[in-house]
Amino acid sequence: MDSTEPRITLHPHSRRVSVVIDGTVLADTTRAIELRERGYPPRQYLPRDDVRVELLTNSDTETHCPFKGDAAYFSFGEHQDVAWSYEQPAKGMEEVAGRLAFYEEIVE
Repeated sequence: MDSTEPRITLHPHSRRVSVVIDGTVLADTTRAIELRERGYPPRQYLPRDDVRVELLTNSDTETHCPFKGDAAYFSFGEHQDVAWSYEQPAKGMEEVAGRLAFYEEIVE
């Protein structure tokens, strides 16, 4: 990526994104936003309406990114911190507010 490009870019798309952990479908959408951040793998931010949030529990984990804001985390059963959300993201990241992103390393 060229260093003159923004550090973070958002790319809405209509490709199907499904999230499955231990055989349970946690999300299925064609309304994801791919967030690309220099130095990190692309992440899919899914609309909360397309995530089975009733199966997730709030985690005590919180992190701060100077570019995206404060993230709240969610767990699924014995799987800790499988997803996160920026409820009140930093300026310029409002498009991902309330959406959930899942660690692709954890999901099937």
